[in-house]
Amino acid sequence: MHREEKSFEDMMQQTVGEFVAGDYRTAAVFERHGIDFCCGGNVTLDEACQEKGVEPTQLLREVTEATAQPLERGQNFATWELGFLADYIVNTHHTYVREESGTIAGYARKIAEVHGGRHPELLQIADIFDRIAAELKQHMHDEEETLFPAVRRLSAAGREGTGAAAEMDALRSSLRTLRHEHDQVGAAIHEIRALAHDYAVPDDACTTFTLTYRKLEEFEDDLHLHVHLENNILFPKAEKL
Repeated sequence: MHREEKSFEDMMQQTVGEFVAGDYRTAAVFERHGIDFCCGGNVTLDEACQEKGVEPTQLLREVTEATAQPLERGQNFATWELGFLADYIVNTHHTYVREESGTIAGYARKIAEVHGGRHPELLQIADIFDRIAAELKQHMHDEEETLFPAVRRLSAAGREGTGAAAEMDALRSSLRTLRHEHDQVGAAIHEIRALAHDYAVPDDACTTFTLTYRKLEEFEDDLHLHVHLENNILFPKAEKL
């Protein structure tokens, strides 16, 4: 994106997801103002400002400051070839979820058992995270077995100038379902943050309590980038194939 060539009005009509797809460094700006850029990234900047009560010129000023330096090639996800992006998502984010979700679920259940009497929200957090882990396990399997192979084949077919009409049904049937599942998981992780009071550790917290909140926040941060790469970059590019 070349924001310097766009008018104020044009920029306000761009979606939050488009901004972050063009330069991931803007994500920190939107997070600072409580604006969802992954699951809720399809709203325009104007709509987001109205919803959150943010002054538009101030937000655009912060976006400009965040993107003042040239973007490093390794951060420019929007330019990556689709097959490579799919591999990156699997090897980075799917691997992270598989390696960490069981550990976090165990910690959440443990502190719920020990501290649940004084902090009943911990029981809800443990239940919600169990649901998130189970849903993501099936979701990632569906992506790896159906969507990503179809994306790789379509991308290769486009480069070779050959038709790949048979793959379109797989994409159409998958993308709508996967986006809906992203919305569900995003809402659930936001519910955990609300229950945990933005992961503020109470005075009577033990070491495991503190560690659990730190890992839950880390999991949420990873999920935001994970879903952003799919919702705002991979899925729209796949639809254009």
